[in-house]
Amino acid sequence: MKYHIVTYGCQMNVHESEKIAGLLRGVGYTEEAPVEEADIVVFNTCCIRENAENHAFGNIGALKKLKRKKKGLLIAVGGCMAQEAGKAALLVKKFPFIDIVFGTHNVAELPALIARKKQEKKVVSLLEDRAETEDGAQAFRTSYPNAWVNITYGCNNFCTYCIVPYVRGREKSRAADRILEEAEALVAAGYKEITLLGQNVNSYRDNDTDFPALLDRVASIPGKFRLRFMTSHPKDFSERLVAVMKKHDKICNLLHLPAQSGSSRILSLMNRRYTREQYLADVALFKKEIPDGEITTDLIVGFPTETEADFEETLSLVREADFSSAFTFIYSPRTGTKAATMDGQIPEEVSKERIARLIEQVNENTRRKSEKYVGKTIEILCEDYDAKKGLYLGREPLGRMGYFKSDKNCVGEFVNLKVTRANGVSLYGDLV
Repeated sequence: MKYHIVTYGCQMNVHESEKIAGLLRGVGYTEEAPVEEADIVVFNTCCIRENAENHAFGNIGALKKLKRKKKGLLIAVGGCMAQEAGKAALLVKKFPFIDIVFGTHNVAELPALIARKKQEKKVVSLLEDRAETEDGAQAFRTSYPNAWVNITYGCNNFCTYCIVPYVRGREKSRAADRILEEAEALVAAGYKEITLLGQNVNSYRDNDTDFPALLDRVASIPGKFRLRFMTSHPKDFSERLVAVMKKHDKICNLLHLPAQSGSSRILSLMNRRYTREQYLADVALFKKEIPDGEITTDLIVGFPTETEADFEETLSLVREADFSSAFTFIYSPRTGTKAATMDGQIPEEVSKERIARLIEQVNENTRRKSEKYVGKTIEILCEDYDAKKGLYLGREPLGRMGYFKSDKNCVGEFVNLKVTRANGVSLYGDLV
C-alpha cells in the first residue's frame, strides 16, 4: 500500500507530516507515491490565512474524480483547518467523499481511525486539547540532513489576528531530557542541522529549565552540526538567550524575530505586548553582542485601522532594524479572533499597494546584504540537488541558499563555496 501526504503551512506542519508518514508506515503503508497511485491521501492543513484554506479546499475537491475511479482510496483531512470550529462539519458537507477527519491534538490516533473506517462509513475525531506532549509518533524524516524537533506545542499569546491558540491549544513544553535524547539520536544518525520548533520557543519551560538553558544543553551535544530555532516572540526575548547564542559556534547567528508591525499603536491592537522602541532595543542588543549576526522577521500590512503613517513606521522599521529578509503578509481576518470584528477593516486595494512597497523595501535590504558575499568563501551545508539547474544547493549559517556544481554527491556534507554572484537571497559560486 502507498500513501500521499499534502502539507500546508509552517515548519510545525512539515514535521507533523513526517510523523504522519511514520504512523502510516507503521501500519503497512510502504512508500510515498504520486496521488494517482496512492491508497490513502492525507491533507495536513493550515488555517492561518484564508488563501491556505482556499488552496486546501481546491485540492481536496480535485480528488472527487479519483475517488470515483478508485473505490478503495482513503482520503483523510487533518491539521489546523480541521481543528477550527465548525470546519470539520463543513468539510464533511462540502466533500462527502472524505473518509477521515482528525485534528491537531490526535495525530497519533490516525492508525486507529483508519482501522475504524473499516466498520464505519465516515470517521470524525477531534480532541479539545493535547493530553500529552509526547504522542509516541515516530517521524519518518524526509529532510536529511536537516531535522525538526518540537520543544513546545500550542500558544498562550492570543494575538488578536491569530487563530493558532484556538486550533493548537494552550502552550505545553516537552520534557527537556526527551528533547535532548531526540537531538542526541539525530546527531548520532548523521543529521547536520537541527531546528528547535515552537510557536514561541522563548517561553519554553520544563521545571527549572527555560529556553536559554535548553538551547545551551542541545548546543553542548558533541559532534559537528548546526543548531537553529524558531519562532522567537519579542516579548520574551532576553539577554541570556543572546549570551547562549554567542557562547556556542554551533548556534547559527540568524535570529527570526517577528515584528508584525513597526507601529506601537498597531502592535497594541495586535496584543503583541511590546512597543516599537522595545523591539528595536532587542535588535540593538543582538547586534551589539553578535555583530556578524542577522535578523529576519514577519510583517503584516492592512491590519484594521492601519493608517499610512502606521505603515510608514513599518517601512522605516525594515530600514532601521536592517532585516536580511522578511515574510510579508496581507492581514487575513480569521473567524473567532478579536481582529476579525474590529472596525476599520482596510480595503484590499490599499493592502495590496502597501505590501508591494514593503516587499520592495525588504528586497532592497536582501540584495544589498547578499551582494556583500561576492568574493567571499563561506561554509555551505549541502541539502539537495536541483536537477533542472544541474546544481547542488544548501544554506550558509545565516540562511542564504548557495548553488554550485560538484562532480560527486555531497548531500549531507559541509563544503566551502567561493561566491561569484548573488541573486536576491541566493548565492552562486564554486567549491574551493
